[in-house]
Amino acid sequence: MSSPVGFAIIGTGTIAQLHARALAATPGTVLRAVHSRSLERARAFAAEFACEAHDDLAALLARPDIAAVLIATPSGAHGEATLAALRAGKHVLCEKPLEITTARIDAMIAAADTAQRHLAAIFQNRFSPAAQRLKRAVETGRFGRLALCSAYVKWWRDPSYYSTSNWKGTAALDGGGALMNQGIHAVDLLQWLAGAPHTVSALVRTRSHAIEAEDTVAAHLEFPSGAAGVIEASTACYPGTPLRIEISGDRGTAILETDRLVKWEFAEKLPDDAEALAPTISLGSGASDPKAINLAGHKILIADLARAITTGTAPAISAREARASVAIIQAIYESSRQRRPVAVG
Repeated sequence: MSSPVGFAIIGTGTIAQLHARALAATPGTVLRAVHSRSLERARAFAAEFACEAHDDLAALLARPDIAAVLIATPSGAHGEATLAALRAGKHVLCEKPLEITTARIDAMIAAADTAQRHLAAIFQNRFSPAAQRLKRAVETGRFGRLALCSAYVKWWRDPSYYSTSNWKGTAALDGGGALMNQGIHAVDLLQWLAGAPHTVSALVRTRSHAIEAEDTVAAHLEFPSGAAGVIEASTACYPGTPLRIEISGDRGTAILETDRLVKWEFAEKLPDDAEALAPTISLGSGASDPKAINLAGHKILIADLARAITTGTAPAISAREARASVAIIQAIYESSRQRRPVAVG
């Protein structure tokens, strides 16, 4: 039997705890250590999840029993921790967004290339059976000529979600609000399915929360294919409805709600179409509660990085892929600031 791949987690918040549970449930991996700038928080986390506590990042990264680091810090601190890990020769699995600007992401990609280490991203929504079925339908041309490709994230966050945090909803560490933090999963799914839009026109607003960043976004998209679409994202829509992706063309329409297909209709029928609407594994929904997501998708991505490390093959979601969603979000923010269409770079 081969030895398990040793992981460390940087960060001790809610998402770090989810990753610790996912690591414990993923064969072939083991959580060896956790880092926090607060030794007290690191020790509490380590006691709960049976690993070692560090407040010295360099000491943690010097450990030969750690092959990979999972980044679970505030978004605007992802780059700092990732660069340190890559330079220490560790592989990295980083929470979304990879960073809050494409310039920082480009620096992370360059560091991974130089270190010859994997830099993979967390976008677990891609791995539901429903999303995978939808991806195959797009790739095989079942929709015909695409007409409308849209994403909707009409979620709710109680004011305490922001008021009890020192980073959520801030420009410096969250990089934005409802779109960069919550909506990015839908942005990633949409561009993975339909390709990245080349131009966006957007309105960005703060409607219901006392935060620096936005809680409401509406954007119009123009795709290179000629298709159009919209992205709507908000944390001001009580009580919160499931993330929704709609793909429509002249030969079919499908609607994905979180991890279930609720519409699947095509001009040309296939024998397994009846299976599309059947319930499958659930990834959970953060529409009303950020703690409501489950471990299934995160386990897939942790196991995937462990496989990539042991086999030398590429991870499922590379940093270059993860960059696309941030590029789209940056263009949306810029379009709202300039009150004009902006190209996605």
